[in-house]
Amino acid sequence: MSTTTPSLPGQASVPPPATAAAGPAAAPRVLRQRRRRPGLIALSVALIAAGGLSGALLFTASGQRTAVLVVAHDVPVGAAITAADLAPASMALDPAVKTVPVSRKSDLVGQRAAVALKAGALLAPAQVTDASLIKPGEQLVGVALKPSQLPASRLAPGQKVLIVSTPDPNTPAAGQGKQGEPSASPKTLAATVVAVGQPAPATGVVVVDVAVPASDGPALAARAATGAVALILAAREG
Repeated sequence: MSTTTPSLPGQASVPPPATAAAGPAAAPRVLRQRRRRPGLIALSVALIAAGGLSGALLFTASGQRTAVLVVAHDVPVGAAITAADLAPASMALDPAVKTVPVSRKSDLVGQRAAVALKAGALLAPAQVTDASLIKPGEQLVGVALKPSQLPASRLAPGQKVLIVSTPDPNTPAAGQGKQGEPSASPKTLAATVVAVGQPAPATGVVVVDVAVPASDGPALAARAATGAVALILAAREG
């Protein structure tokens, strides 16, 4: 049983000493200093430098531009390419993209479009050919046609057409039946459009150059001279 000593007058009371039940005082914590690892620091610096160098090389490569040719005007398939149809352009391109350098422009003038070329498109080497639309064993015949003798759709070189023999206007009764209709199916001749002229201002007559077998060339020329022909588009293959 503990006793408390009363304090005398004028004397400050002294608190009792701490008992053993409170336990010993905790020792102060000692902060450990982190050990520096020079190898890890050097590796981090090397990775940062490599990343910066890669970014610089990529920026430099993307900034390299090449002078190439683009299509300035629409060119139908088979049409001859003029200098005005091609224009220079400076582009940053992937090496896998096939292009035509500006230095080859003079070589392409006069060649034909292997496919329909659209204005603003990048020109590829395979889109141009020097092959003629007139094959061996064929003849070129010019056929003058009025607007009523050809389709309203614009003709383009390379298109397959049929030249149809119509009743001769000088002999309207020849080959006609009782009701004034042709007694038999009209003769047709397969041909390939090589060139299309400009319509005449007054009459709208258009001269279309077509390639036909040499054996049929003279007969078509004679028939076309009378104006007793018409042109229709052949069905596309496939």
